[in-house]
This record gives sequence, C-alpha cells and structure tokens, in this order.
Amino acid sequence: MTQTTPDRPSGRAGGAVVPVLAFAGIVVAVMQTLLVPVIKDLPRLLDTSPSDATWVLTSTLLSGAVATPIMGRLGDLYGKRRMLIASLAVMVAGALVSASTNDLIVMITGRTLQGVAMGAIPLGIGLMRDMLPRERLGSAMALMSSSIGVGGGLALPAAALVAQHSDWHALYLGAAGLGVLAVVLTLAVVPESPVRAEGTFDLPGALGLSAGLVLFLLPVSKGADWGWTSGTTLGLFGAAVVVLFLWGLMELRVAAPLVDLRTTARREVLLTNLASIMVGVSFFVVSLVLPQLLQLPAGHGLGQSMVVAGLCVAPLGVTMMFTAPLYARLSTRYGPKSTLILGLLIIAAGYGGGLGLMDAVWQTVVTSVVLGAGIGLAYSSLPALIIGAVPASETGAANGLNTLMRSIGTSVSSAVIGMVLANTADTVGGVEIPTPHGFRISFLIATAAVAVGLLLALFLPGRPEQRPRLRASSEEDANPARAESVLGAPAGTAGVPTAHADPRGRSGP
Repeated sequence: MTQTTPDRPSGRAGGAVVPVLAFAGIVVAVMQTLLVPVIKDLPRLLDTSPSDATWVLTSTLLSGAVATPIMGRLGDLYGKRRMLIASLAVMVAGALVSASTNDLIVMITGRTLQGVAMGAIPLGIGLMRDMLPRERLGSAMALMSSSIGVGGGLALPAAALVAQHSDWHALYLGAAGLGVLAVVLTLAVVPESPVRAEGTFDLPGALGLSAGLVLFLLPVSKGADWGWTSGTTLGLFGAAVVVLFLWGLMELRVAAPLVDLRTTARREVLLTNLASIMVGVSFFVVSLVLPQLLQLPAGHGLGQSMVVAGLCVAPLGVTMMFTAPLYARLSTRYGPKSTLILGLLIIAAGYGGGLGLMDAVWQTVVTSVVLGAGIGLAYSSLPALIIGAVPASETGAANGLNTLMRSIGTSVSSAVIGMVLANTADTVGGVEIPTPHGFRISFLIATAAVAVGLLLALFLPGRPEQRPRLRASSEEDANPARAESVLGAPAGTAGVPTAHADPRGRSGP
C-alpha cells in the first residue's frame, strides 16, 4: 500500500531539481574516487603496512553496501529528500574526520562514514520518479544513474592534480565543501516526495542483511591478502551463505520487510539485478586497468604522469554524462531493455577493440570514450527497468538493492582483476609490476562478464505494448494497480515509467 500527500508536490519540482540531484550523485562519486591517485602511497602516508592500509578502501565499500538498501527503505518510509540530506551530511562529517588525521583507525572511521552517502543514488532516482512528469523522467534517471561514473571520471584528474601539488588532506576538505554545497542546494531546490510506504522499519532485517553483506564482501576484498583458500576466507564465505539464507527466510515472514523478496524474485527484477552485477564488473575493470597502463614505465605501460592518466580516463565519465539525453530518446522509442542490450554490445566492442589499443595514449582515450558510451546506456537502463516492475512505494528500496548489485559487481571485479594482475606481474627490483598480458586478460574477463549480462538482458520482458496483452478481469478493470502487477510494468508506460502514484496505487503522469 502507498500513502501520499497531494499527487504533485505543489508545483515546486522545478527545472533545477534534476541538476541538483545529479550533482549530489556526482559528489558521492567524487568521494569514492578521491583516494585513487594516492592508493599506492597510503602505507607511507598513514605509517602502516600495505595490508592494513587497504582497510581505508574496504571500510567505504562495506559501509556503502550496507547503507544503500537501508537508506532506500528509510526513504520510502520517512521521506527520500530527508534521507538524501542525512546521507550527505554523514558524508561531510566523515570527510572532515579524514581531513584532520594521519591515524589509520581514525581515517577508517571517516571513510566508513563517507560510505553512507552511497544511498544518495537510489534516493535521487526515487525522488525523480515521484516528482517528474513522464516526458522528463527518462533522461533525468539516466543522468542520475550515470552520475557515479561522471563524478569518478571528472574527479580523477582533479584529485591527481591536488595530490601532486598539495597536502593530500585537501582532497577531503574539497569533498566536504562539495557535500555542504549539495546539502544546501537540496534544501533550497528539491521538494520532499509525497509518496510513502506503509509499515515500520525492519530493524532485524537491516541487521541481518548488514551482517550477511559484511561477511560476504569482507573476504571478497581481503581474500588476496588472506589467501583465497585460507580458513578465514572460506569460513566467512560459508557464514555469509548461512546468514543470508536465514535472513531471506525471516524477510519472507515479515509484514513490512526491508527487501520484498517476492518482488525481487520477479523475472524482470531478478534478471535486471543480475545484469547489474555484470555491468558493475565491466565498469570497474576499465577504472582499474587504464590508469595503471598509462602510468607504468615504458615496457610495461605508457609512462605518463598521474594527471595525464586522469585526463585520459576522464572521457569515460564525460561520455556517460552525454549519453543521458540519447538514452531518453532511445528508451522512449524502443524501451529500456533495448537500450540495455545496445549498451552491453557497445561495452563488448570497447573491450574487444581495447585488446589491440594499448600501445599509445590516444588509444586509451578512444577506449574510454567507447566504454563510457556503452556503460552510460547500460547504467541508465537499469533504474528504468526496476522502476517499471515495482510499486511506487518501493522505489527507494528496489533501486537501493539494484545499486547494491552494481557495488557487488565492482567489488568482485576489484578482487578478480587484482588477482589476475598480481599473478601475471613481472618482478623488477623486488617490486611486482603489472604487464600488458595481465591487462589483456583483464579485458577478456570484462568481455566475458558483458556476455553474461547480455544473455540475461535478452531474457528480460519487452515493453508492455510489445508483449501479449493479458485479458483483464473485472477486478483488474476496477483496479489498475492490479493490472500493473500482472503486466509487470506501470500502466500506460511507453518505455519510461510513470512518475506518480495516487492513494489507490494507480500510476499517472
């Protein structure tokens, strides 16, 4: 059931709403990208061992994975704008903590707080669905969904420039400033959504999911350090399976679960989430490989500076941003399933061509542009597919889960590619240096992941009007929400989900 205040937010959802929400997403991406230029220097900067220094990155991954579905559900229950502001405020606090310390434990604490901001992406998408008219929704969601890549691509050269010429703590001060600006703009421009879910927050479900995710992602992130066949790694994976299984049984018995597993098990939702993992893998491979390829010395790489490497990878994010309006037109005409398939095909072409484009700087720029176009289309399609299959009152939680699936894809990608590069590295002066052979294997792995994603996408339902129309019963005629659930997409859609829901559950423009 859905509770709403008036169907439209008093006309306050003006033209600035979409740019402000997208800016909030970009700020979150900037926070994630900040440490990339100084990763190799973290042990020295924090006076710790390399294995302990990786906790600075792992802590953000874990907190982001836990916070994303939880913040989505809290947004559905208590207001998406309110939770968006809360997540950004926690990120600002975390950035200020990290900016003020060289202590490992305090730094990890700050990075853990920053990870909470990952919930901003699904919350922004949910706000857009609730407020925007249908003709604006497609491009708006595409821009919001792609903001994580846009922010990462644009922040990389800027962060590298700051890291080379200033105290690295300035990176966090900059992130805090951007976070404050995002909060102020959200308060000034973005109205609260009128759509609410009924029920209470499922605290046991949140604790169970959090425990299961930590038990799973911890060995994924640290398996290379601990050993993939070590008792610790295998024990944590086994515990994750048990905890998540028990959590699933519990969620099926709760009246208002954190994650509606019955909705999640629908073919369109399940296949979209599985495809999201593959898209996450494909996005992170290029983010890991190209900067290293560009910066490694001649013979192993292209011998470029940190700043030049960032500039060469930046087109990945810029292209993702410019695919948003293109996605809207394609999706309106052909549906989000078709744009997802097209995006995956372009990604496959980018990685396939990239296998032979590793010998010059300009070639990496071409690879970045092609992959950015494909990833932008794929990322933009995912929230539209999810929103088309769930009730308006579950938008935040459903998109939070979808964002989590992408995060799992990036985590698995990081672990697998890290292992590949380590196993194919040359030892030079006692230091292991990745090789072009390892980079090509990484691109092949990404291509295989895209192929799996493409196979999953092919089995997604088509646009509602392209599927056989089920004969509506008298109950469905009287209750459009019932017809919506039978067809698996909001009534009246044309490839782009409807933006509003009235108290009867009926979608409307």
